[in-house]
Amino acid sequence: MPQPKKIVILISGRGSNMEALLDAKLPCQIAAVVSNRADAEGLDFARARGIATAVLSHRDFADRESFDAALAQVVDGYSPDLVVLAGFMRILTTGFVKHYAGRLINIHPSLLPAYPGIDTHERALQDGIKIHGCTVHFVTPHLDHGPIIIQAAVPVLRDDTPESLATRVLHEEHRIYPQAVRWLCQNQVWLDGNGRVASDRLEQLGSTLFAPGLE
Repeated sequence: MPQPKKIVILISGRGSNMEALLDAKLPCQIAAVVSNRADAEGLDFARARGIATAVLSHRDFADRESFDAALAQVVDGYSPDLVVLAGFMRILTTGFVKHYAGRLINIHPSLLPAYPGIDTHERALQDGIKIHGCTVHFVTPHLDHGPIIIQAAVPVLRDDTPESLATRVLHEEHRIYPQAVRWLCQNQVWLDGNGRVASDRLEQLGSTLFAPGLE
């Protein structure tokens, strides 16, 4: 019987998506949680679950390249099959991303390729869009533009604030991130020869989302 895949999770703060992954009882081994901040609340949660943790402060390095090289050494020490970004607030260098090509995933609070970068909820409300959401994707050197694994959409409501919209989207993040990792652990999702996501999951035919709803 094959050994379960090993995962390293990178965080910078409270790590709510990390908590969702740990609560999901995934068919894999969470080898470690690594943070660039010693005060990241998610580290305490991981330690309480008996998961190894490590801290590597980016402030101890002269530039992004040297930090990312040291970070890769720490991550490689756990021999991960998959590296999962869960609120890791660093823009990774091309060298780091290429080192983990096909093994590095992220979750982003928008329906990519719309609204890459920061302040996604504020920008969505300013543009008056009616459907917003979140995306799990493979990480590539082009920020927030890697191959998409799974997305979830939510309606944008008339009285939404950035905070209320963020809360609704975060609920879906906690649903789709564990799903994406489970698929990857079970080899049900992969990158094909063209660098696009392939899957043996059944597509949901005819499931169109309308927001506002149709009468």
